[in-house]
Amino acid sequence: MKLLLVNPRFPESFWSFSWAFERIAGTKTALTTPLGLATVAALCPPNWDLTIMDENIEPIDWDHQADIVGVCGMAVQFQRQKEILNGFRRKGRYVVAGGAYASLCPEEYFGSADTVISGEAEYIWPQFCSDFEKGTPGKLYRQTGEVDLKHSPLPRFDLIKTDRYFNVGLQFSRGCPFLCEFCDIIVMFGRKPRTKSLDQIEQELDSLRSLGISNLFFVDDNFIGHLPQCKKLLGFLSEYQKKHNYRFILGTEASINMATDRNLLKLMRHANFEWVFIGIESPSREALLETKKTQNTRDDLLTSLRTIYSFGLDIYAGFIVGFDADDKTIFDRQYRFIVESGIILSAVGLLTAIPKTPLFERLQKANRLKSTSEFQTIRNNFAATNLIPLRMTYDEMIEGFCNLQARLSEEKAIYQRLFNKFRFLRNAPIPYHLSRKEIFALRFLVYGLLPGGPKRWYYFVRSLFAAWNNSIKLPVVMFNWTYALSFRQFLLKEILPKKGASSGVLARKAPLGDPVFPEV
Repeated sequence: MKLLLVNPRFPESFWSFSWAFERIAGTKTALTTPLGLATVAALCPPNWDLTIMDENIEPIDWDHQADIVGVCGMAVQFQRQKEILNGFRRKGRYVVAGGAYASLCPEEYFGSADTVISGEAEYIWPQFCSDFEKGTPGKLYRQTGEVDLKHSPLPRFDLIKTDRYFNVGLQFSRGCPFLCEFCDIIVMFGRKPRTKSLDQIEQELDSLRSLGISNLFFVDDNFIGHLPQCKKLLGFLSEYQKKHNYRFILGTEASINMATDRNLLKLMRHANFEWVFIGIESPSREALLETKKTQNTRDDLLTSLRTIYSFGLDIYAGFIVGFDADDKTIFDRQYRFIVESGIILSAVGLLTAIPKTPLFERLQKANRLKSTSEFQTIRNNFAATNLIPLRMTYDEMIEGFCNLQARLSEEKAIYQRLFNKFRFLRNAPIPYHLSRKEIFALRFLVYGLLPGGPKRWYYFVRSLFAAWNNSIKLPVVMFNWTYALSFRQFLLKEILPKKGASSGVLARKAPLGDPVFPEV
């Protein structure tokens, strides 16, 4: 059997970093490898002929000869996923839909896919393969119970063009113990985190090391969700890194309560974790309680973030506006908090009701959803959402969101955040291992710094002084500016020009100056 696995192109978003990849990053063209497809490939019969094709790094070969074409996809990829399924189906291929959105809403794929895989793949994908070989494939395979991750195979990293990605994804656990109302993780994976064994992780690390990989991203829903197992892993990683001369730079996603466990933070630095993504969401205690994100209300948020900085971990974070507790003052409050926190990679988005989540069900009952189908066309960090806010109008929410994004992209705000970060960041990591041909200092100077004019030069130099005073190395400053300028480009091209169309109000030019393309 010949199987083609396809990862659809992601629509442009905050996380695309298109400008950074096109102008600064050299040979890299996408952020993270498609771990799900590498895992599915490893679940196939050993005699199958397998190909993984990622549209984010290469065009689709529509003439590829395959008995089966499997197409994965998150919600933001849904429209493109359906186009690919229909395209290969017209060519006579047997097409299978899977991935996060098919797990959440399998009914959306009926008519486009011959078979839908809904849920974790470890048990149901081998069953599909067996049925297909017998000539009796089913229409829907749904995983209803929990998957023991000890049955998850070593992903076929060798089938991925890993040199084209900024980092390679791997996974230790699934599930999260918390109850955030807007999140679909607990709907799909449950609240009882499950983990792989240390032997499994060692095999994956050995495989990645043999492929010359350096930058790894633990894509766990909440890396510290099962704290005892997490600490065992960190102890193992520390020994592994020491044995192999700290080969890997690591990053992950975790909840902010990690700041209360200083031993955990020490273990993460000893294991060579360089950054962590945290869902902060809001400085509003009322909003956090409303959405049942109580883990963010137990301690002062700024104090927690500064504690994490003090252990040499950089912080990326997600923020949300549009909670029921939010009125028009939330945009200034979010701005002040983000600047004080020092977080450069701050993904601000509008609250969106994902199907099957508690938030979706609550708003549907209250008749506060704009359209049950509109979710499929909404992209993360764009000036549109599918819910009706409670304490401001929809247009006021869009206007405030766009102005907040514009203010954060100003050079002064970039500098202020770096100044506030560098006051607390100790033993700052140099982000990512880069080969000589990927050293981006010259590209950053030509495409990032110089086109910005005197204002940008002034604030960049001030950033350098702030870094020097706190023993922060130059690459850290350049990486942070690259993140910020990449978002600025996304803002100018994707958010502000489309604000009027999405909100029903005329888009005003933000106080950013005229965009200069293709540079920022």
